[in-house]
Amino acid sequence: MPGDRERTAVVTGECDLAILEEVLDALDRLWDEAPPGADEHRYLFALAVSEILTNVIQHNPGPSFALRVELGMGGDALHATIDDGAPPAEVAIEGAGMPDVDSESGRGLALAEAVLDELRHERTASGNRWTLRRGL
Repeated sequence: MPGDRERTAVVTGECDLAILEEVLDALDRLWDEAPPGADEHRYLFALAVSEILTNVIQHNPGPSFALRVELGMGGDALHATIDDGAPPAEVAIEGAGMPDVDSESGRGLALAEAVLDELRHERTASGNRWTLRRGL
C-alpha cells in the first residue's frame, strides 16, 4: 500500500450505536478499493476505531450530539479523526492499563493504544477530537 493514492470517507450523524455501524461499513468500502495485503493492519485499525468510537458513544454525557468521523488510507498509514460535540473531556491515554481479568469493561483505550502508532485526544472549542493512526 505504500505510495498508493489517498482514499477518504466521512461519516456524520448522531452519537449512537448506529453511527458505529456506518463508520465500520465506510471503512470496509475504503478497504475494498485498496490493493490486496496488509489485512492485519486493517483488522487492528478497525478494532481501534471501534473501541474509541464505542467509548465516545458510551460516555455520552446526556442528550445526543453530532459526530463527524473522517477515515483515510493511503501512502504509509491508516488514519481517522473523530470529532464530537460533547463537552470537552479530560482523558488520560498514556498508561491506560488493562483492567482486572474479571472486569467487564475498561479495555478500549488500552487496546487502541496498543495497536496504533498514534492515539491522541484534544479538547476543542466545539467538543473533543480523537486522532488515530496506524502505519503500514
